[in-house]
Amino acid sequence: MCGLVGFVNLKHDISNKKDILTHMTKTLSKRGPDEENFYINKNILLGHRRLIIIDPENGHQPMCAIYNDNTYIIAYNGQLYNTSEIRKELLDNGYRFDGYSDTEVILKAFIHYGYNVVKKLNGIFSFVIWNENKKELFMARDHFGIKPLYYTLVDDNLIFASEVKAIKEHPLVELKLDSTSIGELIGIGPAHTPGTSIFKNIYEIKPAHFAIYNKDGFRIEEYWRLESKPHTDDFETTCKTVHYLLEDAIKRQLVSDVPLCAMLSGGLDSSIITAYIANYYKEKNLPKLDTYSVDYVDNDKNFVKSDFQPNSDNYYIDLMLKNFDTNHHKVIIDTPELAKALEDAMIARDFPGMADVDSSLLLFCKSIKENATVAISGECSDEIFAGYPWFFREDALKSNTFPWSIALNERQNLLNKDISNKINLKEYIDFRYKESLDNVEILDCDSKETAEKRKISYLTLNWFMQTLLDRSDRMSMYNGLELRVPFCDYRLVEYMWNVPWEIKALNGREKGLLRYVVRDLLPDEIVNRKKSPYPKTHNPTYLNTVKQMLSEIMKNPNAPINNLLNKEYILEIIQTNGNAFTRPWFGQLMTGPQLMAYLCQVNMWLEKYEPKIEI
Repeated sequence: MCGLVGFVNLKHDISNKKDILTHMTKTLSKRGPDEENFYINKNILLGHRRLIIIDPENGHQPMCAIYNDNTYIIAYNGQLYNTSEIRKELLDNGYRFDGYSDTEVILKAFIHYGYNVVKKLNGIFSFVIWNENKKELFMARDHFGIKPLYYTLVDDNLIFASEVKAIKEHPLVELKLDSTSIGELIGIGPAHTPGTSIFKNIYEIKPAHFAIYNKDGFRIEEYWRLESKPHTDDFETTCKTVHYLLEDAIKRQLVSDVPLCAMLSGGLDSSIITAYIANYYKEKNLPKLDTYSVDYVDNDKNFVKSDFQPNSDNYYIDLMLKNFDTNHHKVIIDTPELAKALEDAMIARDFPGMADVDSSLLLFCKSIKENATVAISGECSDEIFAGYPWFFREDALKSNTFPWSIALNERQNLLNKDISNKINLKEYIDFRYKESLDNVEILDCDSKETAEKRKISYLTLNWFMQTLLDRSDRMSMYNGLELRVPFCDYRLVEYMWNVPWEIKALNGREKGLLRYVVRDLLPDEIVNRKKSPYPKTHNPTYLNTVKQMLSEIMKNPNAPINNLLNKEYILEIIQTNGNAFTRPWFGQLMTGPQLMAYLCQVNMWLEKYEPKIEI
């Protein structure tokens, strides 16, 4: 796990620009705290910050390989889970290896397979490979965009990096916001349209895409997508296949030369991960698995039951500990640090995010990093196995918009009058919504319910899951912690995509099939526990704190948020504790306090990044 950065100019010698590269690379020091290296050439400069996970001695980057009198250089961020299989194929084809890092395997696989290398990879990755003889850069990102890769084209320069903060430091880059930016920030945010960033002319390589930059220009190609096919397996075969794919994904992701742990909330998904790993460790006579949970000061006193959060985690965590005997660590977060970390969470993302849902994870990862370098999470199960309420609620299914973001009028009201007169957020959201649904392939054999659920599943996988994956990567890597997500193995997602709704939602329950598959693995109370999302604070001191923070911002007539948003409406939000927004800002967790925290992040972001508004 690492951070990469670089720029290419095919027309001019840029080898004297190392000072720019060095400055850009340092912005990614938190992603790669263990090592820094560079590659300097006439037409390309590459920088790399390394977080050492595999092969400390031989995994240095940027990594070079010479083959048939040609030089290839890779800068890579990620982890490959089928390294051994690909290495064996390459060994059979005469390649030799200096070490056992997945970096070397990807580089030599590219030499052998060319652009098709991405079709061989199972893992989380973003990487660039420079072909010296062809003067060509190849860029690629994993199937679900778990690892980030941004780029911009300016004055014959292709500038790229793992995070926007690195691109921002190139002197040719000026951060700007246009009408599309506002549509993303206020209409879609904290989600974003795949392939975009909020900033004008700064883009991301889309998940499951690669790009090529050479004398002919810049082009992007898709190498994988979910394909709708008839599901021909019977129920028993379906269960066996899901069990195999899930167990195989978890076991593949245990590879590490550094301490590894699991996140455990007592929910179904994290409990599955914990149970599989704990049993595997016991089978292999390995030391006890370390597990971690997060909670908040006085949450036991202040917890408020809701449809979205029906119960707290502690009882279920204790039940898991009794059954699987892990070495458990409870991380308890207090209001002052949670609120203070909002700015770091925004900087980690480079954008306003999920407020304290982000800052909490950032602090959680910071605590985990004290003892471990790799953590395994149950993230993405809800998207794949239909765990969210909107899969079942008629109002969400019939909303004709993204079901986690239905407060369209309120979002429009947030814009100041000058901007609101120029930008219709509903039109922008409708465009993105319909554009996305056009990619969904419905089969003639799909039942009415399966067809309907394909659409909402596609939206959830490509929008909501992407937001959570962005969150997971940025908050963990800001602390030099690698976070792995076995449920997001593309083979499992491919398979589940075509499982009919009647099987996926077995017994009419969210994640019904998954519950059935793991019924013998976990205690019944865990198997039958109603979905409960990532824990958030219920401490009233947090509401008071973010309310005060936002009030202080609004007292400042020079606060940059006033150039963008409606001051009167924000004051109404403050006065009503966020209840002027009658529906959650985003998903299940971003209600009144989180909306106010989000607005605080918007102001912090405008102050720190100073984008020029061009509308």
